[in-house]
Amino acid sequence: MGKDLAEAYPAARDVFERADKALDAPLSRLCFEGPAEELTLTHNAQPALLTHGAAVWAATRDVIGANVLAAAGHSLGELTAYHAATSMSLEDAVRVVRRRGQLMYESGVARPGAMAAILGETNRSIEEICAQATTEAGMVVPANYNCPGQLVISGETPAVERAMELCKEAGAKRAIRLNVSGAFHSPLMESARPGLAQALEAADFSDPHFAVYANVNAESVMKASRATELLLEQLSRPVCWAQEILAMATRYPDALFVEMGPGNVLVGLVKKIAPALKTATCGTAAEVAQLRELAAA
Repeated sequence: MGKDLAEAYPAARDVFERADKALDAPLSRLCFEGPAEELTLTHNAQPALLTHGAAVWAATRDVIGANVLAAAGHSLGELTAYHAATSMSLEDAVRVVRRRGQLMYESGVARPGAMAAILGETNRSIEEICAQATTEAGMVVPANYNCPGQLVISGETPAVERAMELCKEAGAKRAIRLNVSGAFHSPLMESARPGLAQALEAADFSDPHFAVYANVNAESVMKASRATELLLEQLSRPVCWAQEILAMATRYPDALFVEMGPGNVLVGLVKKIAPALKTATCGTAAEVAQLRELAAA
């Protein structure tokens, strides 16, 4: 993860080295070499994902930075977006997301829960299904509105399992339990809020240089104070990714939407939400080279 990028671009390598120093931990070695089971622990995965995204941005900023209109990120990626918008230094950003990951894990231990992906359309709304499952088996809520035909639910395990059954009865193609350490983006994460507030307050968080769209309500954010409020709300409220992309697509219909970081999951979602948008992935050294060439053309 990111090894080829760091080898090819000094600016990217510098990002990984700075992240290691900020965390006083060998994050770059974990990214480059694994093991995967350690890298995917939430307190490691969150700073690793942010660092990879920041490394891509560092390797492309000199050629595309002046043309960036807005940014967004899915869950922890919203913090990467604020770093790209110069609201936070890399050092503050990786420390905040590491703390965020620790707090979310601790909340999951204190109040265990589950998450599940719901694939395919249902003949009842997910809100109605979750309300019934909550009445019958505990608390469950929508957690991610990813794209048409793909939702995630989160909450107490019996309620999540009951909602999975109800979704299948309502026509969903599949309902899949996710391998996560807690019920993220649900009220079970509320205990993480004070700690994240402290971490954000300790960071030097300034107004973004370009708009960052918020997961909570698809709002275009230009003030640090509002950004902080929405990042705290995001812990226990759903990621409205589909609504967010539609808001950006309406405002910037001719823009190129670039996914920065590992993989192409978000580009896949964007294509399902707004098929007419132009998209690109940028996570490897080869993809960075392609984006730089495109920007220079």
